[in-house]
Amino acid sequence: MTDFKELVELAKKISMTSSRNEKIDLVSAFLKNLPEDEVRYAVLFLLGKTLPPGDERRLDVNWRALLSVLKRMTGADGERLYDVLVQAVDIGDGFKKALEKFGSKRQSFLFEQKLTIKEVGSYYDKIASSRGAKSRKLKEELLFSLFSLADTDEAEFLARNLTGEMRIGLHEGLMEDAIAKAFQIPARLVRRAVMLSGDISVVALKAKKGGVKALDNIRIEVFRPLKPMLATDADSIEEVLKELKRASFEYKLDGIRLQMHAKNGKVRAFTRRLSDVTESLPDVVDQFSEIFGNKEVVADGEAIAVSPEGKPLPFQFVSRRLRRKSDIARSVKEIPLRLFLFDILHIDGRMLIDEPYSKRRKLLEDLVDNEWLVPARVCESEEEVKSFLQDALDKGHEGLIAKKLDSAYTPGVRGKNWFKIKPVLATLDLVIVAAERGYGRRHKWLSDYYLAARDEETGTFFVVGKTFKGLTDQEFEMMTQRLKELAYYDDGHLVKVRPSIVVEVAFNEIQKSPKYESGLALRFARIVSIREDKTPEEAETLQNLRKLYEKQFLHKGKIGK
Repeated sequence: MTDFKELVELAKKISMTSSRNEKIDLVSAFLKNLPEDEVRYAVLFLLGKTLPPGDERRLDVNWRALLSVLKRMTGADGERLYDVLVQAVDIGDGFKKALEKFGSKRQSFLFEQKLTIKEVGSYYDKIASSRGAKSRKLKEELLFSLFSLADTDEAEFLARNLTGEMRIGLHEGLMEDAIAKAFQIPARLVRRAVMLSGDISVVALKAKKGGVKALDNIRIEVFRPLKPMLATDADSIEEVLKELKRASFEYKLDGIRLQMHAKNGKVRAFTRRLSDVTESLPDVVDQFSEIFGNKEVVADGEAIAVSPEGKPLPFQFVSRRLRRKSDIARSVKEIPLRLFLFDILHIDGRMLIDEPYSKRRKLLEDLVDNEWLVPARVCESEEEVKSFLQDALDKGHEGLIAKKLDSAYTPGVRGKNWFKIKPVLATLDLVIVAAERGYGRRHKWLSDYYLAARDEETGTFFVVGKTFKGLTDQEFEMMTQRLKELAYYDDGHLVKVRPSIVVEVAFNEIQKSPKYESGLALRFARIVSIREDKTPEEAETLQNLRKLYEKQFLHKGKIGK
C-alpha cells in the first residue's frame, strides 16, 4: 500500500509548476507505480473529488463538521480558531495553520500508523454510507479518526479535498494525458474511453490492468450515463451558417436535459450531472416506456414543465419538481412534465454515437412518433432560420440549436458542431462560491451571493459579480440551507462554500473591475433560475467572459485597454 503522504507531496509538486508537460510527467510516473487497488482513489483525489461520478451518495462534510474536528484536535476554542482561519487562504490552509499553532491532540495508537491512499478512500466510503438519525455524529467521529491519522500536510490536503478546493492546477484533460503516458496508450483512445464511461478513475484502472485492449472494449452500457454533448453560444444566425453552411435547426426547450436509459422494461433518467432522478420523474419514465416499450435504448432529450393548456412553463417550475423529495404524486399533478427527444445513442446493443447526426435523427424519426420529438428543420438560408426561430419563440421556447449534419455525438464536448441561438444576449451559468447574510427583511438568510466563472486552464473559480436579486423567499430559505451544508468558512457574516450550486444569471453588461481578481464584474446581475441540472464544470468560463466583454465594443466606442 502507498503512503498518503506520497500523494500529498505529488500534489505540492504539481501546484508548484506551470508546465503542462511537467504536470503530466509527475502524474504519469506516480500512476505507473501505484498498486491497482489505489489507482482510482489517486485519480479522484488529485482531481479534487471524493467519490466517483454517478455515485448517488454524498459525504455531506460541511464547515461545521470540519470545525468541530479541528476544535477536538487542537483543544482551541472557537474564537481563537476564527482568528487563525480568517487569515487563511482556504480551509486547508486554515487547518494547517491551526494545527501548527495549537498542536494536535490526536488519538493515541499502540504503534505509529501511517495513513495510506486506500485507507483515505475507505474512510470516505464509510462517511458517505452513513445513514439514519445518528449519521451526523458518526460522520464526525469518522472524520476525527481520519484526521487523527494525518500529519499537518496531510490534514491540509484532506480539508481541501473534502471541500472541493484542491487548486493544484490539474484538470481532467491533463489527467487523461497522464494516463495515456503512464500506460502507453494513445491519448485519443483514453479521451474516448472517458467519454463513453463517464468516469476517468475507472478508465485509469482499466488502462493499468488491460492497456489498449481494455479501453478499446469500453462501450455504452445501459444505466451507466454518459456526459452529454454540449452546444456553443452563437452571436448570430449568420455566424452559424458561415460555420455549418447547411444544418439542422431544432427548437431549444427551456427544461431539464435528460439522458433516458431503458432495458428489459426498466427505465432510468439521468441529468447532465449524471444524477439519477428516476424517482422524482415518474411521469417522464412512463412517457419513455410508452415510446420505446421493451427496447434496449439510450436516448437524449429534454423534459419541460407544461401548463394545463399544454404550453411550456419557465425552468423554475422544472426546478421545483427536481427539488421535491416527498409527495411525488402531488408534484406530478401540480407540475406535469412533458418529454421530448432529440437524439439516440444506443439501440438494442448497437452504439450510434459515431454515426452522423442526420442518420441518428432519421433513425429516431423512424422509431418515434412525431409528438415525442423536438421539432427540427434543415435550413441553409438566413431567412429560413429566422422564420423557424420565430416559430420556436411563438410557441414559448428559448430559441434554436443548430447541428452539423455529419457530426458524431461527442459526450462531454462543447465544440463547433452544435450551436445555441437565442434572440437576446444569452444569460450566463455561474457558480455560487460565497454568500453574505442579508439585511432587513433578509437578515435571517444567506442572500447576497458571490457569482463565479471557471478558469478553463486551472479549474479555479473567480468571482465576477454579486447579487441578492431574483429569488423568492422560499428559494432564499432553501438556498441558505444548502449553502450552510456546503460551507467551509463562516465568520458570522461571510460564508465561503464549495463550488456546487449553478445559477443562471441575467445582466446588463460586463465591466472591467479592480474589485474582483477576475478583473471583470457583471452590471445589474440577477438570478433567473437555479440550475439543478448543471455541474460547476459546465459553468461559464472566465476566458469566454473576457471574449464577451470585448464583443461589447464591436459596435460602440471604447476607452482604455
